[in-house]
Amino acid sequence: MNVLIPTPLRSYTGSATVQAQGATLAEVLADLDRQFPGIRFRMVNEQERMRPHVRFFVNGTAVFDLSMALAPTDELFIVQALSGG
Repeated sequence: MNVLIPTPLRSYTGSATVQAQGATLAEVLADLDRQFPGIRFRMVNEQERMRPHVRFFVNGTAVFDLSMALAPTDELFIVQALSGG
């Protein structure tokens, strides 16, 4: 499936769009980490929870569950909020 990578994570992928496989969101993130080591930790914490500043959208719909089933034709958008002062 197509995965759109936010600018802060492109240092891992070198690209705005990458391909990943998996039957669930968790499996897709694991595949991304296999291809781009370290990227998953930027999105999922040690307790296997989505980090609060990261949002996932599948075909434009927000997803809040890592076990959500995905199809190979889905498109995953990863959005990362930035903060500062």
